[in-house]
Amino acid sequence: MITIHFPAEWHMQDMVQLTWPHKQTDFAYVYNDAVTCFCTIAREISKRQKLLIICKNKTEVQQQLGEILNTSIFFFECDSNDVWARDHGPITVYHNSMPVLYDFVFNGWGKKFAYDKDTVITEKLCNSMFFTHAVRQDYSQFVLEGGSIESNGIGVLLTTEACLLSKQRNPHLQKPAIETFLKDIFGAHTVLWLKHGFLQGDDTDSHIDTLARFVDEHTICYVQCTDENDLHYNELRAMEHELQSFVTEIGEPYHLVPLPMVPPQYDEDGERLPATYANFLILNNAVLLPIYNCNTDDEAIRIMQTLFPTREIVPIDCRVLIKQHGSLHCVTMQYPKGVL
Repeated sequence: MITIHFPAEWHMQDMVQLTWPHKQTDFAYVYNDAVTCFCTIAREISKRQKLLIICKNKTEVQQQLGEILNTSIFFFECDSNDVWARDHGPITVYHNSMPVLYDFVFNGWGKKFAYDKDTVITEKLCNSMFFTHAVRQDYSQFVLEGGSIESNGIGVLLTTEACLLSKQRNPHLQKPAIETFLKDIFGAHTVLWLKHGFLQGDDTDSHIDTLARFVDEHTICYVQCTDENDLHYNELRAMEHELQSFVTEIGEPYHLVPLPMVPPQYDEDGERLPATYANFLILNNAVLLPIYNCNTDDEAIRIMQTLFPTREIVPIDCRVLIKQHGSLHCVTMQYPKGVL
């Protein structure tokens, strides 16, 4: 019998993946700013642990990295549609303590955007024998993005109905079948479903990593909206009440920690962008926190430090990332220990 463990993000990691922007991605019109942001993320990851960069042109990316380039950075040349490694990268679980890379279908968040190149990156990477201690498991009949599920590391998954029940992902399956499938493949005993919560400008149908995140086995931080005039107020209040209703395996409520709502951010056309502090990345000894050069950044940094007292909180300006409707967690994917 196989024992399956889906580690939480704070589990010890071997490596993090970035899929690098190129001039055919949607960041083309702000390409230099996007590269600058990616270089900052690459620097902060690679000085702490290994970094895998998926890129179209290795030499070009090495030149862009410049003095950041170091022996912790590995490259894999492969074409891509875009940069969202969280959603086209593999999700790693342990089968009897051995790492297995789950390779799901990525279909551009319900066929909203091109995805033909992104959805085969993991297969190409595994076929290249980059991973010698982890095997790929093909789930080519199921659409799932890494940003849509959260694990607390002890058998609880947190997700949203808007995303996982989207008819543009797995239209042949209803909620009970999806929940059973998730429990089976992730070794979970509980799936916590949020019916409410969204951010305007989000293309993912409410990925959980934009709204609420586990920070330890029994603590969830989440985006809180206190402005009754904000269009998010009712939905995020309803989400807050749902979170308050959830209980742990021993029947106790979760410890809930609200994160501030980022003041409205807009693109060049006046459309609101999905800026969120919930889109942070946990590393072995640090947390990379997206910030947006606004008056709530300091409060978010302070809250993160209380949530992760033993980790360094590293703020990273992600204003360019939200121009394409994602943020820091969305462009990264961690590989837990044992993959390398």
